[in-house]
Amino acid sequence: MARVDDLPVRTAYDVWRLRQDVFVVEQDCPYPDLDGRDLEESTRHVVLLDDEDGRDRVVGTLRVLDDGGWARIGRVVVAPTVRGRGLAAVMMDEAMTLCGDREVRLDAQTGLTSFYEGYGFAATGPEFDEDGIMHVPMTRRERTGQ
Repeated sequence: MARVDDLPVRTAYDVWRLRQDVFVVEQDCPYPDLDGRDLEESTRHVVLLDDEDGRDRVVGTLRVLDDGGWARIGRVVVAPTVRGRGLAAVMMDEAMTLCGDREVRLDAQTGLTSFYEGYGFAATGPEFDEDGIMHVPMTRRERTGQ
């Protein structure tokens, strides 16, 4: 996990390219992925690299934002060529370690709610349409006294 300023330039480029390829192109959701939040001092990027072809390439990424009273996980993405290998879970394990006992929020694509429930998240509102894809707001409450 790293701040954007700590990512090598090529890795940062590959993170944004993967997000564009999946969210904008594959999912056909034209929206401004580069929203400025990647640059916030408190934002942390979890990046999975694969050196299968002799060069590190980004195969998964997510970001953890500081939204004041809670953390927010977003932009969770795995490259199509490596899906089904449990890489989203590897990234979520890292993100949850980073978040510690804080309250954590995310907007899950509806088909992935059970995946996030496995990390202690629960739906906190009705399903909503974001760029043509249904999502559910979810929260893992702050853990105290543990």
